[in-house]
Amino acid sequence: MSREELYRELQNLIIEACHIQEDFPELIDADISLIGPDSPLGLDSLDAVEIVVAVQRHFDVRIGGEESGRQALDTLRALAEFVESHRK
Repeated sequence: MSREELYRELQNLIIEACHIQEDFPELIDADISLIGPDSPLGLDSLDAVEIVVAVQRHFDVRIGGEESGRQALDTLRALAEFVESHRK
């Protein structure tokens, strides 16, 4: 799977898991903040939990403690890199 395909798959998981209703570009910028006040997606800590659960189920990876989870959910690029490096 190419990096762009992974970005698309992760974006779709995020949109579905967080019940995002707004129209988004075909692919969001991979370097924008996903969670918190700087996020143009308007996602918060509850959304982060939904994303973690969706990513873990879909990709069969384990997003561990608070610090590694925070790093993995920083941006779409960080999440893709985490998934790539932890896939079985």
